[in-house]
Amino acid sequence: MRRVNPDERAKIAFWLNGRRVSGEAEPRMLLTDFLRHVLGATGTHVGCEHGICGSCTVLIDGVAQRGCLTLAAQAEERAVTTVESLAGADGALNALQTAFQKHHALQCGFCTPGILMSFTDYFARNPNASEADIRAVLGGHLCRCTGYAGIVEALVEASRSGNPAA
Repeated sequence: MRRVNPDERAKIAFWLNGRRVSGEAEPRMLLTDFLRHVLGATGTHVGCEHGICGSCTVLIDGVAQRGCLTLAAQAEERAVTTVESLAGADGALNALQTAFQKHHALQCGFCTPGILMSFTDYFARNPNASEADIRAVLGGHLCRCTGYAGIVEALVEASRSGNPAA
């Protein structure tokens, strides 16, 4: 078995929000740290660093994953999607973002990127989710500001929009 040298750096390349990126990382660098500190993509937040709060949620090959539980090397040659990709090229918000804005579901905004990414994945697979389903998925995210009422209202409205993940 090969021992990992913590000072060793590996080149990592993947697709970030549709564009090819690369950089170097230590073997145990987390994807969140690689995104933020190597690539400068700071929309993905780091809260608990234990996979509990959900703030670090990104999509890897279209599936919601906790970035703080994923090594940067695990993203090699995969498609990583972050909150920075949700708005259109012209800055226009998508249906999910618009609903968050309308229902004041943002507050401090720390948990928002992770919630948006989780529901981008969830609504892609379940476009007409019930409020109970939405609450169950939302249970994987911690929000300290909103009391969740506006977030649930926004997610229910987005689900009923006909194309919530677009």
